Amino acid sequence: MGLAASDQTLEILHLEDSPADHELAARALRRSGLQCQLQRVDTLAEFQRLIDSGHFDIILADYRLPGFTALDAWAHVAQKPHHPPFVLLSGAIGEAAAVDAMRLGVADYLLKDDIQRLPHVIARTLEVHEARNAREQAIAELAISQRHLAELAEHLQTSIEQERAAIAREIHDDIGGALTAVRFDVAWIGRHSTDPVMQEHATSAADMLQHAIGASQRIMMNLRPPILEQGLVAAVQWLASSFERRTGIPTKLQSSSDTIDSPPEVQLVAYRTAQEALTNISKHAQPGKVDIELSDKEGVLTLEVADNGRGMDATVRNKPKAFGLKGLQERARTVGGWLDISSRPGQGTSVILSVPLPSPDTPASGDAQ
Repeated sequence: MGLAASDQTLEILHLEDSPADHELAARALRRSGLQCQLQRVDTLAEFQRLIDSGHFDIILADYRLPGFTALDAWAHVAQKPHHPPFVLLSGAIGEAAAVDAMRLGVADYLLKDDIQRLPHVIARTLEVHEARNAREQAIAELAISQRHLAELAEHLQTSIEQERAAIAREIHDDIGGALTAVRFDVAWIGRHSTDPVMQEHATSAADMLQHAIGASQRIMMNLRPPILEQGLVAAVQWLASSFERRTGIPTKLQSSSDTIDSPPEVQLVAYRTAQEALTNISKHAQPGKVDIELSDKEGVLTLEVADNGRGMDATVRNKPKAFGLKGLQERARTVGGWLDISSRPGQGTSVILSVPLPSPDTPASGDAQ
């Protein structure tokens, strides 16, 4: 509640053992026209009881009181999650002690000799307090929003993989099976036909069907790679070999071992990261070679895909519509990992995925969908 809100009454707790000094503070506030209830307390026990049971907009406190100081009172206030601002109003405190108190979290201090400035100090303290509360609330709301976005991204990635798996099964069971059956029938027609033109058309149709079968298999592999069942190293090696065959760019894989033991969801994230990185290379990098490294040393799965191509500057990576790279970063977060991208124009690009692996005695999570 700010001082400008003159239609509302400020609740002020005054920790003061001198009734005369309390009256001076009350008189200064009345002269300013401030609507307030100023309640005096002079023992630490009573102060703590009022803080625990009541609501106050601001606390004024003398520094030295019989048997305790304002810092003892502040220690009790500071542990409250939404405590009111605390202002020292004292004639027995040096500037160094006041500065030390403010470092502990006390909002401000005012000497009793300057009591006429009390309304101004209260107004300033409440404004700062409200601004700080608004900032903390905004930070908390932003954190909630970011958590919800992360949860949504994880849900979307899971849904995408489930849809991919469903489409891959349909291609395998329906389209792939139908194409294979038709190819056998066309081949049978070609073998049993005596018309050369019919045989030529049958052969051409069989070749086109074989091409369609191959295309459906490639699409199925991209949607849901069954090669992951053979392990991450074999899957990434298949990606590298397919990329080199398709683009003509020399692509080499180095792995710390022939097999890398990791949870299925981590393997899938690593596979998709390598797949997206190679796709970006084929579209933009124009490299002379690509190097891929896989490692599970020191309990961390590390995948690096590096090229010696055109590279890119930070503005390209931070473009609002650079969804491919942002998607990889979100994928990494879903398994507790992170993604680093290093690139400079003319000096290539390196995409590094790092994911902490569970210890051998940690129960494995369920298979990725």
